[in-house]
Amino acid sequence: MTSIATKSWYLLRSGSGNAANNMALDDALLEAAPSLGKPVLRFYGWTEPAASFGYFQKYSEVEQMTLLRPLVRRPTGGGLVPHDADWTYSLAVPPGDPWYVLKATESYQRIHEWIQSAFLKLSIATELAAECRKSLPGQCFIGYEKSDVLWHGRKIAGAAQRRTRHGLLIQGSVQPPPIKVARADWEQAMCDVAHSNYHVHWLELKPDAALMQRTEELVVKNYSQDAYNRRR
Repeated sequence: MTSIATKSWYLLRSGSGNAANNMALDDALLEAAPSLGKPVLRFYGWTEPAASFGYFQKYSEVEQMTLLRPLVRRPTGGGLVPHDADWTYSLAVPPGDPWYVLKATESYQRIHEWIQSAFLKLSIATELAAECRKSLPGQCFIGYEKSDVLWHGRKIAGAAQRRTRHGLLIQGSVQPPPIKVARADWEQAMCDVAHSNYHVHWLELKPDAALMQRTEELVVKNYSQDAYNRRR
């Protein structure tokens, strides 16, 4: 991963938001990636239980898979992800960064190697899945994909991606293992590992008016709209 690290990255701790706002801000960060010029790592949570599902999934199928509501369509692919007590993050990368040219399998593996190293820093041993093992289609945390993060054979971290002319967006969810570990400690471990191992210098991102306005536009136009979330 050292070869894909940049000199400086932005860090955004945006706190908890509702389903529509969470997806809209990630989408807005992807659109803004070229002008920001640096990758943005965002940590965020959920103000209510919800579930997100992949951009290409069918709503009629997804709504049968979970009782969690609201259901919100992600700007990335992948399967159904429950959001209740999970630790959510995203990484938005501009086109000029080496992350952008990686194959999807490579970027997927490397984001999870990073997470694995962060857990190890907290004295929690995990492994990356060597192969895919699905028991139910369309549900991200039922079974696992190759390179997912496993704890005692159970998937605890997965991600979804989308690559556009604006950049690369990775959205990930960590279902923490049932042992005593604080989310704040894991987030700090993520930052520390990137700094010490991959030479990333962190800069705080303070969203400007334009980014927040675009986020609100995407909330109103897309992610809060039943028609948008049911479009497939």
